[in-house]
Amino acid sequence: MITSRSNEKVRLIRELRAKKKARDEQGLFVAEGERICREIPVDALAGCFVSASYAEEHTEYCRVWQAEILTDDLFRYACDTVNPQGVLCLVKKKLSSYEEIEARMLAGRPVVLLEHLQDPGNLGTILRTGEAAGIAGVIADAQTADLFNPKTIRSTMGSVFRVPYLVSGDLPGVIGRLRKAGAQVFAASPAAGKTYEDCSFLGYTAFLIGNEGNGLSAEISALATQTLSIPMEGEVESLNASMAAALLMFEAARQRRHVTNPNILI
Repeated sequence: MITSRSNEKVRLIRELRAKKKARDEQGLFVAEGERICREIPVDALAGCFVSASYAEEHTEYCRVWQAEILTDDLFRYACDTVNPQGVLCLVKKKLSSYEEIEARMLAGRPVVLLEHLQDPGNLGTILRTGEAAGIAGVIADAQTADLFNPKTIRSTMGSVFRVPYLVSGDLPGVIGRLRKAGAQVFAASPAAGKTYEDCSFLGYTAFLIGNEGNGLSAEISALATQTLSIPMEGEVESLNASMAAALLMFEAARQRRHVTNPNILI
């Protein structure tokens, strides 16, 4: 049983939890909680740690995960959450390729492009919602929040292991590549004449989602093939970034289902 805060593995957990640089250098991230730990692919698991009380109640899980045991106080010290569930894992980082996302787009699934999205919770929610809506994947610029931040990982609820994700240092270049392949690239704008309900999202489709406070930059907005609006009532000026993305992703999913089954009401 590990009992010391100076233990090398405990120090590694805390460093990975707190610092993107450490996650990048080690190629690892931390996943906390029984549910998400159970969803980790076998080949991605790099280590498992449990509290002493968790080990007493879940001997089979601990055996399968080959878990190392920490005292309850030490486990709380190592964790990011206020009330930890008693299990955390070290996971190998994995990003997808453009080609993997492109192959999924061939089935009519849209890709979501993120510019400067800052909130880890929004990022995680977009992945989780995107999985539910059947997107091809997510491509984010380098200024977007770190996918492997513990808060992002918790927000994905396991979708981080299933939704293709790519970080690009050249988002304009990605948009150009998509457009060259015939993709329609949509950017939301309050001034747009068409609403998202008036647009077709069948075929090659990409949605641009911008920063929570400032939206899309003028440079990125100018690369869109079409602008659209999300009609709103009251005095609301804009929607949360993950909510706006959800509306677009699920409208694309609805249109795909309608093509498959024309009897679905529009």
